[in-house]
Amino acid sequence: MTTIRNGHANGSNGHAKKQLDVVVVGGGLVGSLEALFLARRGHRVRLYEYREDIRNTPQARGRSINLALSVRGRQALKSVGLEHHMIQEHGIPMRGRRIHKLDGSTYVIPYDANSKQCIYSVGRNYLNCQLLEESEKYGNVERFFHHKLVDAQLSKGSLTFQKTDTKEIVQVTADLVIGADGAFSGVRKAMMKQPLFDYSQKYIEHGYLELCIPADENDGFQMPANFLHIWPRGEFMMIALPNQDCSWTVTLFMPFTNFKRLDTPEKLIAFFEKYFPDSIPLIGKNKLIEDFFAGSPSPLVAVKCRPYHVEDKALLIGDAAHAVVPFYGQGMNAGFEDCTLLDQLFQKHNDNLADILTEFSNTRWEDTFAISDLAMYNYIEMRDLVTRPTYRLRKAIDDFIYWLLPRVWVPLYNSVTFTTMPYHKCVKNREWQDKVLKKISTIGLLAALGGAAVAIKLNYFA
Repeated sequence: MTTIRNGHANGSNGHAKKQLDVVVVGGGLVGSLEALFLARRGHRVRLYEYREDIRNTPQARGRSINLALSVRGRQALKSVGLEHHMIQEHGIPMRGRRIHKLDGSTYVIPYDANSKQCIYSVGRNYLNCQLLEESEKYGNVERFFHHKLVDAQLSKGSLTFQKTDTKEIVQVTADLVIGADGAFSGVRKAMMKQPLFDYSQKYIEHGYLELCIPADENDGFQMPANFLHIWPRGEFMMIALPNQDCSWTVTLFMPFTNFKRLDTPEKLIAFFEKYFPDSIPLIGKNKLIEDFFAGSPSPLVAVKCRPYHVEDKALLIGDAAHAVVPFYGQGMNAGFEDCTLLDQLFQKHNDNLADILTEFSNTRWEDTFAISDLAMYNYIEMRDLVTRPTYRLRKAIDDFIYWLLPRVWVPLYNSVTFTTMPYHKCVKNREWQDKVLKKISTIGLLAALGGAAVAIKLNYFA
């Protein structure tokens, strides 16, 4: 058994009065980013990850291989010096939704018709590798892979890991434990033993399965590249995001009961011929059959909990604190924003952990609950509402008023995706807009009725 106790290694860059010893559990996107933030503040960071080093691992099937990077995530990457690389050298701009109708025709709904802002398709593995590679530049960061968390005494800052390759037990103590170990977090499991810890999870009855549209014979894109492509079909939908090799990651979202019905190649092809006919020549029938039956649909879970901390010793961030369904493209961005906000609190409270963790817990939950609810709603919007004239009319109205009064009227999607407005304020802003438009429509209706009444009277006495 190996025992590692907290210490104060050299390497402080002067930001902190005392070098804290921090253990980050989870070496995924949020955990590796948080390690960078802490390292830049001069703290000692040890990053523990259950899997092997992702830099040595081929893409794992079943996890989305590309993600939508927007302003909140970009702000965090900018703080650690990686935004320019991810945007200019890797990311693929997506300027709007390209909707595929049943007859194969398409139309575009821009994300930002006025200022032309866009989101970026980035590779999950590539970004994770870049974050880990960046951490190699800091002598105060250590990385430990193949370490499974098996026990945690969070109030003592004590963790027990087991090496998955040698089965050796490793005990670790630290000033601060940060759980960034995903939706099924072991750190959160330990935190659930604490009094007054609220927790809920919700699985939706829909799953997802990933397919692929390959590059064309000239190694180019088979569809217009700078869009998120959506095939909305009411109860279910399919989306496609562009990859850097000119292929497309295609994700089919629908009820598990629908997936179960497609149990033969013949049924699968008939289903796609009925609902996604234009996608078949893009994917290829043989590849569609091969990819569909190579895996099984994965579940989608949303997690809400609070508080996020235990005394001044432990904290949850990212999916460990607030896993959301993927339909607003904010899971990674919200997790990255956690790192930004936490860094600001370290600065505000001069590295006083009790104050930092308490304020993070007291202020962050309202926003994460809000984006969780928005993400649930957006699934309905993407698979159904985008096809309705009322949706397109409302978007046109929002875009026009936004163009006319950009400082006053920011549409919901724009506020969530292209600003750092707290998520709960985005929701309140939308509620205010709904009330304004309702009043305007009521006044307009009354004016129209009044005009009609006057016209009738004039005609009656004429």
